[in-house]
Amino acid sequence: MPTTLPVPVQFELPEGWRAAPPDEAGAPGAAFVARHPQPDAGFTANITIDGEYRPDAATLSEIAHESVERLSQAATSVEVTSHREIGSADAPGFTQTLAVSAVVGGVARDLVQSQVYLSMLDVADPRKRSVIRLILTATASQYPDAVGDFQDFVRTVRPETDAAS
Repeated sequence: MPTTLPVPVQFELPEGWRAAPPDEAGAPGAAFVARHPQPDAGFTANITIDGEYRPDAATLSEIAHESVERLSQAATSVEVTSHREIGSADAPGFTQTLAVSAVVGGVARDLVQSQVYLSMLDVADPRKRSVIRLILTATASQYPDAVGDFQDFVRTVRPETDAAS
């Protein structure tokens, strides 16, 4: 069952990418999944969005490390190939790229995952922090083409605003 984001967001999908039900896409914990129009050797690159309330003092870097630890339990190997802070003090973010070896659908695959973490504060109560995670997963050979679409997608993500107000 798909999860609900703690903060509603709006975004624009890159051309050709299509939304897919998270359960059917194999990402039941995600709030949203989009799939690339062209599979590569039987694997379809995908973008997922999930998030959670994080009232603790964990930094985005620490939260990203937690994700690596969880992924390491399910994959053959996970290596952080790059990471850096992004954004500003008012809108902090963190990004990391992972090289992942995993068995997906019974097939051993070398995948690349780009993860972007965005911290969003509750306007009414800034002590309430949510962290939204945006993830691109692609085969190592398809990643160079898909990452540009993902970067375009990330630039469109923002908290949803109530157009009726």
